[in-house]
Amino acid sequence: METIYSYSLESLENLMLEMGEKKFRAKQIFMWLYRKRVTSFEEMTDIKVELQNKLKERFVIDPLTVREKQVSKDGTTKLLFELQDGSLIETVMMIYEFGKSVCVTSQVGCNMGCTFCASGLLKKKRDLSSGEMVAQIVYIQRMLDEVNERVANVVIMGTGEPFDNYDNVMEFLKTINDDLGIAIGARHLTVSTSGIVPRIIDFGKCGIQYNLAISLHAPNDELRNELMPINKAYPLKTLMAALREYSENSNRRITFEYILLKGKNDSPAHAEELAKLIRGMNAYVNLIPYNVVDEHGYKQVDRNGAMAFYNELMNRGIRATLRKEHGSDIDAACGQLRAKHARKE
Repeated sequence: METIYSYSLESLENLMLEMGEKKFRAKQIFMWLYRKRVTSFEEMTDIKVELQNKLKERFVIDPLTVREKQVSKDGTTKLLFELQDGSLIETVMMIYEFGKSVCVTSQVGCNMGCTFCASGLLKKKRDLSSGEMVAQIVYIQRMLDEVNERVANVVIMGTGEPFDNYDNVMEFLKTINDDLGIAIGARHLTVSTSGIVPRIIDFGKCGIQYNLAISLHAPNDELRNELMPINKAYPLKTLMAALREYSENSNRRITFEYILLKGKNDSPAHAEELAKLIRGMNAYVNLIPYNVVDEHGYKQVDRNGAMAFYNELMNRGIRATLRKEHGSDIDAACGQLRAKHARKE
């Protein structure tokens, strides 16, 4: 059964009219779903019982069941959810100085085939609906309600390629950005893509100040072809041209995500190539410690090596950050916990 979270306010207004109801009912329902965060239609006490019953016959509210919860010593929380069809997905909440950030999954499995990533250990089964993505945020927000805190940032950086599920991802963003929804500001919402060029162009034209992150991980085509097969379809020259067009259309800064893999992409020469590649762009590089995935064989760069790469970029005029490691004592890598459960079953 479909989750009602899949309906943005606009689409819910249209649904109310189709059902013979007044348009304002949609705003009432939205307030119950996202401000009160109810778990049943019966709790919507200012909505007539007849409409409650119609909604109950047609929709579920929460499509997620928790299968496992892991909490790291640094506060990182990973949740393994089961969907209504039995599929498993992961959601991660990380703690930063600026607040709680939630990493959302957009697909069941992933077909991008990145050689370092746990997400690709299980191939794509299907896209998530926008409602299944919204439900991940609502669940975390309910957790935070208990301590009177809010979700501060959302990144669509979990399992799957968001731009391979573009329409549902955009509907998801619309709902959690809506003032009557979760009301998270557009500049606190980030979509991460491995580089699907046509959707990057579309995203730049959407007219909303969302953030874009590019999973880059290599400064040249030869290495990126090895690490990320999508580069064969959209090589760096094509990708960088699209990103420059995106910047012109959106006037937004781009984040380049760069996972440091020991002995693979972490040399001073790689840093020099990376600096040349993105010089002059409104962008910065987010250097990410690698959460080791046993099946892939890559190793983590130590702190000194990561700082050396960071300094090389900064000395060449490229703004960079070195992301704090999260959840190293749990199955924190995208897809890792789900893959472990799949092996058990």
